[in-house]
Amino acid sequence: MAYLSELQLHAMGFAALGQNVRISDRAAIHGASDMRIGDNSRIDDFCVVSGRIDIGRNVHLAPFCLVAGGTPGIVLEDFVGLAYRVSVFAQSDDYSGETLTNPTVPARFKRELRAMVRLGRHCIVGASSIICPGVDLAEGTSVGAASLVLKSSAPWTILAGIPARVLKDRSRDLLALEADYLRTEDGAP
Repeated sequence: MAYLSELQLHAMGFAALGQNVRISDRAAIHGASDMRIGDNSRIDDFCVVSGRIDIGRNVHLAPFCLVAGGTPGIVLEDFVGLAYRVSVFAQSDDYSGETLTNPTVPARFKRELRAMVRLGRHCIVGASSIICPGVDLAEGTSVGAASLVLKSSAPWTILAGIPARVLKDRSRDLLALEADYLRTEDGAP
């Protein structure tokens, strides 16, 4: 995987850009001026990232992720991980049939759902999962692969299914590892 150079990243005009940020040269970034990316974060091949986006430190977007913040925005707090083909949406068309849909139609003929999405610290989302507008995944939430997340979560829970539901509590042991990692001089492995 080839990453954009530091010069190329700065030329994109991000609102804020941390140290050691890696973005694949095959990722599509739309509206960088509305995006903030923290230290040590990485966006891999074939990801599409658009709209108002706030990415914390040590966040990873695996290949083929879609993060569509639109105008409400998406926040990915520190240590969030999105596995292959995860989609996160802050906007959605009305699928009821009561209005027209898609971006080619003027707004007065549509009714879009627009609601900010937040993934708290240490959230991890399994491959091919979908996070819908308005969802707030609390710190430590884990989402199983191929899940459809329609509702917000309680902290340190494991969710899975269509629609996603709570399976059990998640261990907090990783918090000690985080403390050790942050104590190191440069966070290098």
